[in-house]
Amino acid sequence: MKRKTAAKVIAPEILVSARASAGIDSRSKIAPKCEVCGSDSAPNAMEALCWVCRRLKISAWRDSDLQASSSPE
Repeated sequence: MKRKTAAKVIAPEILVSARASAGIDSRSKIAPKCEVCGSDSAPNAMEALCWVCRRLKISAWRDSDLQASSSPE
């Protein structure tokens, strides 16, 4: 049986300096929520959609374009 490893404690000063060097700000604004499902969306997205809803939207557009081009007029 394997032993559990002890939790490592990192000094808060080290965490703050690591976040600062990585460009992560813990006080930054919260990521926008998806308009459809409410999960986190990309912060720099033009639409407020998560990646799943965005892919579904793109797929729906593609399907509607295929149906429109294949229907006889």
